[in-house]
Amino acid sequence: MTKKTATVRARMEPGLKKEAEHILDQLRLNTTEAIRIYFKQVKLQRGLPFEMKIRNETTHQAIVEAKDGQELEEFETTEELFEDLDI
Repeated sequence: MTKKTATVRARMEPGLKKEAEHILDQLRLNTTEAIRIYFKQVKLQRGLPFEMKIRNETTHQAIVEAKDGQELEEFETTEELFEDLDI
């Protein structure tokens, strides 16, 4: 077994740490185990183990409009929706 001698240090808001540790406790994980799992996933995925995107302007504008309730269409059935989308 490989010796575990490397140290990882990070600064973060105390509230975030407390909330995350509460969730980890429920999963029966400590912080070290969670970080080890995260790093193993970074290695396996050869990147972050979740998707990160910068939205393009069209997507960003659509989200803003939807949150504001602008330009929303309603359909009675999925068939009407598909017809409107030409699919």
